[in-house]
Amino acid sequence: MPSIKELEDIATQVRRDILRMVNHATCGHPGGSLGCADFFTALYFEILDHDPAFNMDGLNEDIFILSNGHISPVFYSVLSRSKYFPIEELNTFRKLNSRLQGHPATLEHLPGVRIATGSLGQGLSVAVGSALSKRYNNDDKLVYCLMGDGELQEGQNWEAIMFAAHHKVDNLIATVDYNHKQIDGDLDDVISMGDLEAKWNAFGWEVMTMNGNDMSEVVNKLKEAKLKTGQGKPIVIIMKTLMSYGVDFMEDDHRWHGVAPNNEELERALAQLPETQQDFPI
Repeated sequence: MPSIKELEDIATQVRRDILRMVNHATCGHPGGSLGCADFFTALYFEILDHDPAFNMDGLNEDIFILSNGHISPVFYSVLSRSKYFPIEELNTFRKLNSRLQGHPATLEHLPGVRIATGSLGQGLSVAVGSALSKRYNNDDKLVYCLMGDGELQEGQNWEAIMFAAHHKVDNLIATVDYNHKQIDGDLDDVISMGDLEAKWNAFGWEVMTMNGNDMSEVVNKLKEAKLKTGQGKPIVIIMKTLMSYGVDFMEDDHRWHGVAPNNEELERALAQLPETQQDFPI
């Protein structure tokens, strides 16, 4: 198992990948991707029981559903560095005929992607269905789902939340990226979500919180969440992050939700993120 320092180093390289991908494509979503790099690194390098050989049905391995599919850069980086596909392929992000579309898609048959996501509000419903499928197949592995906080403004989420609690879908661990930012501004200025912990509690879920930009806490909380499965309740982790964490001039600024850094900004950002593994070639 990698140490916390090794995981932090991987997350730093993942952040480099994100910045270089969106810069090279001149489009993409760096903000949420940078903020969630620690979570993805911990998930794929420490927590998930997964196989880069990849079987689409996900039998006998954990399944991850990325509901907020616009943060595909962090997803692609971690998949490539987990050996699902060559790192060099990151160079094709958002290019014509690439398997690395702006939102994860299945038509291109990219290993690691089981469903097209990015139409916000739908991923949790898919995750609940996947978890029930595992139950009916006597498959004891888990289903994980990541959502954005602004995404919870979509009503379909709350139907899935009610359904999962009613049916005691206790092989599901959902996480909300609670960075208080969305494309149009601060979460509270668009549609306030109020007390998220109280809401999920009221709907019958086991609720946890964590600092999503502290690798040690992320690893420990995800392990704790696994121990809480199988006890009659679905689990949700309210994960507090900073948008664009790791790059000081981008942090906590909603304007970096979907804007690529230019070449000068890229160099300033990379100077704060020392290379820990080989960069992919451009």
